[in-house]
Amino acid sequence: MEKSNQQKNKEHYEKAYQKYSIKNILWKINHLDFFLDKAIKTETSWHGLYMHDFASQLKGKKILELGCGDCTNAAVMAQLGAEVWANDIADTPGKIIEEVNSQQGFDKPMRFIPGDFLKNELPDQSFDFIVGKAFLHHLEIEEERLFLKECARLLKPEGEARFFEPAVNNKLLDELRWYTPLPGRRPSKWTPKKFRAWKEQDPHPDRTFSSSHFEKAGKEFFEKAEIYPVGSLERFHQLLPARKPINNRYRQWAFRNEKYLPNFINRSFARSQLIIYFQPKHHNLKK
Repeated sequence: MEKSNQQKNKEHYEKAYQKYSIKNILWKINHLDFFLDKAIKTETSWHGLYMHDFASQLKGKKILELGCGDCTNAAVMAQLGAEVWANDIADTPGKIIEEVNSQQGFDKPMRFIPGDFLKNELPDQSFDFIVGKAFLHHLEIEEERLFLKECARLLKPEGEARFFEPAVNNKLLDELRWYTPLPGRRPSKWTPKKFRAWKEQDPHPDRTFSSSHFEKAGKEFFEKAEIYPVGSLERFHQLLPARKPINNRYRQWAFRNEKYLPNFINRSFARSQLIIYFQPKHHNLKK
């Protein structure tokens, strides 16, 4: 029997999080200014999710993170003064949160919501922010719709849903990337047998990641949807030697200068995007 998308995700990430490091998380949050400054300047997902000075908005806010993963971002938000609730389909993140809470002593300990988010009955309009760091692209389209509907229900009227996701607005670039192997992570289409075997185990569904899709999907349940392309210049860091100072210097330069490119170029070449949904349509949630 073919595994469901949810089963694939659970099995994949239970295995992936087995090697988590509590010491690594604790070091990052105990050196938060240093870690976050460097991460925002050089790492795509941190740069994207924390755009527009997101870190300064978190103190005293109640936040739900979907797909909390290794819990580093949840711990960072808690250290910044947020009340963090975190959900993941895998069980291991719950153990990570328990350990970090016991060793760190946050003003408000993180809380873990286990299992299928759609089956957890949380009160209406409970959260100031809902965030997902590389989360939505794990969902089938109809499943995504249900998640966004639930996000709108859970957000306060002035609340905000913020997702950092892959962007595919250029089909040629998307096809070319499948022919570029990622050692230890993904084989190339030039080796079709290996590629098919990898694809069968890949927890990501075949679906659209276009900016226009995310705009349309969000506007069913939110009055406003904003998309910010990320990585149109930064993506070329892969042509430079990895783990070398020149690579990080290039990425910092790229992130600083992408904003000066015309939007149509940024959208076409961006490999990622920040998606922000505002003003939930609470009156539209019974449909």
